[in-house]
Amino acid sequence: MSKVLVIGAAGQIGTELTVALRKLHGNANVVATDIQEPSNSPVLDGHFELLDALDGNAMRHLVIENDIQQIYHLSAMLSATGERHPIKAWDLNMHSLLNVLEIAKDEELEKVFWPSSIAVFGKDAKKEQCGQYEIQHPSTVYGISKSAGELWCKYYYEKYGVDVRSIRYPGLISYKTAPGGGTTDYAVEIYQQAIAEKNYTCYLNQHTKLPMMYMNDAINATIDLMHAAPKQISVRTSYNLGGMSFTPSEIAASIKERVPDFKIDYVPDYRQQIADSWPASIDDSYARRDWGWQAEYDLPAMTKEMLLHLNALFINDYY
Repeated sequence: MSKVLVIGAAGQIGTELTVALRKLHGNANVVATDIQEPSNSPVLDGHFELLDALDGNAMRHLVIENDIQQIYHLSAMLSATGERHPIKAWDLNMHSLLNVLEIAKDEELEKVFWPSSIAVFGKDAKKEQCGQYEIQHPSTVYGISKSAGELWCKYYYEKYGVDVRSIRYPGLISYKTAPGGGTTDYAVEIYQQAIAEKNYTCYLNQHTKLPMMYMNDAINATIDLMHAAPKQISVRTSYNLGGMSFTPSEIAASIKERVPDFKIDYVPDYRQQIADSWPASIDDSYARRDWGWQAEYDLPAMTKEMLLHLNALFINDYY
């Protein structure tokens, strides 16, 4: 069984992906890392080490010492936070990826997973059913770094044979782990506030439609992509991935069906401009064709599960 390294394991994606990978590869075969040790996190239920993704020497030593064959590199500064710290965002997002690619090349690793984002698309891209090869003119440093990163992944595959695989994630929604500074974080916060306070002030306007996905689908897609045979992978930049698309008013209406006294206000801030530059829906036909991608959750199913689990967590915390 291949030994796996997860970089950024304590984040929103990394936490749930680490748990899923340990179920597949065995607890002893997945090394979770992050720049800080998280508190009360399932990533600590197995091998965990501190790692700064910008420290290429430390990363290389960890890979060699633990006989790592696959890397899932999830460490990044997201869109909203990145606009406040653009140089730091570029440095983290790009240099950490290049560290991983260089190590994968030199140590002849089996596979690398690196997530891209719908943020690679800008205002010039098609808004509805944005295609796999739609024009990319990103308007955020996060999107710029992801667009450049896609080309680096393709370069290392074509020039050195590094088997890098990637997904352009939409906004991701989970009850297990807090989001980490993205423009789509409202779609997690709104459920939390519906349970805790019965009201929410949204930083996007009510008609802002964006691509979204329940975390279970995102984890399954990631694992399915990494398990696909190399001949199935036709896209060596990053695959479009779609789940559902909705507006803040639509997710609020979905919540009100189960929490009738829930109220929402809209006070758009700087994140509105970021959201306006992104597609409203995604054409993921390449992922469907190449490796059988299929989302399981729609908005009603996700709302039911989010509220059910968050309500249980809220009651346990309260009492």
